[in-house]
Amino acid sequence: MITAVAMMVCTIFLVLALWHFYMAVAGQSGESAAVPTRDGKPVFVPSTGSTIAVGIVLMAFAALVACTSGILALGLPPRWLSVMSYALALGLFARAVGDFNYVGFFKRVRGTRFARMDTLLYSPLCLALAVGVAAVAFYGAE
Repeated sequence: MITAVAMMVCTIFLVLALWHFYMAVAGQSGESAAVPTRDGKPVFVPSTGSTIAVGIVLMAFAALVACTSGILALGLPPRWLSVMSYALALGLFARAVGDFNYVGFFKRVRGTRFARMDTLLYSPLCLALAVGVAAVAFYGAE
């Protein structure tokens, strides 16, 4: 059962990584749903390099979950993998809760395209991934 959860979480991380690679190449025009805005202007403008870096980190998250569940073997001690996975789950949970301003369930800035997508998709996805990663960390390799 935990292998199926791990595979689902890994697939989501890999799809998100591919999306970031695509966005790095294709770019973005108009008001983006990918970046928080204030007064119609992006709070920050991600560079191509940082977007690619996020994609690489998302691939590393997929690898961590795969190793923790036993799908892949890297030769790292299971305890280390578990601790790193719990840290990842905590980070994802923190992202879902948010910064109490622009992102997360408790954001104050609402009504923007990003805020709507964050409420409907991004934050719930982070919460679901946090639960999935924590489950993989708890149950480890079957």
